[in-house]
Amino acid sequence: MSAFTPGNSRLKKTHKFSIAGVAAVGAAALAFSLVPGNASADAQTKEVSAAPVAWASGVESAPLMQKSITEQQSVFDRLAKEQAEAEKKAEAEKKAKAEAEAKKKAEAEKKAKAKAAAEKRKKEQAASRAAERKPVYANNLDGWIRESLAIMKKHGIPGTYEGLHRNIMRESSGNPNAINNWDINARNGVPSIGLLQVIKPTFDAYHVPGTAKSQYDPVANITAAANYAADRYGSIDNVDGPY
Repeated sequence: MSAFTPGNSRLKKTHKFSIAGVAAVGAAALAFSLVPGNASADAQTKEVSAAPVAWASGVESAPLMQKSITEQQSVFDRLAKEQAEAEKKAEAEKKAKAEAEAKKKAEAEKKAKAKAAAEKRKKEQAASRAAERKPVYANNLDGWIRESLAIMKKHGIPGTYEGLHRNIMRESSGNPNAINNWDINARNGVPSIGLLQVIKPTFDAYHVPGTAKSQYDPVANITAAANYAADRYGSIDNVDGPY
């Protein structure tokens, strides 16, 4: 019988086979335990295998979601910017339109004022020219007759210088303040007055617009008397006595 020495392998060939067999059996048992034998085992296997897939899918989709949010935010920012620019443009256009209208109104007012000023100057110039052309009559019998003739011509009243002068000299001797206090008219309270000795009712009825409303005014007196004579006798030239 051989002695056993510690540290030295004393396994024989049969022993080695036995160990190999145990290892094979163990591997077979392990393999069997990993093979699903029923529905429960299969479900468990699926749950175990699915969990990593879902996690992996979530991890992979996160950058895509972030990209989508970023793109949407970019669109919102762009739209907000465009809206702000549109509002700013609209406000600028509104302001420009208001300024244009105000400018147009100011120009129209300026033109209207210039036109009014031009018309005023035109009228003043016309009045000035008319004043320059207006004859100046002497304050005497000759001047009164000539001024009366100009007014008579304007109103279509016939008469001549000679006819007026002749009747004036007979009636008042050229005195504009002459008054008859003794004839029938005077006794009736309406004395004959002025250069051509007209009574108040006659003077009022035949007064010519543009002349004074006083019987004593020489031009008004002559013109009213000539107007009366034209109505009754055709012209002052046709009068040779009391009329």
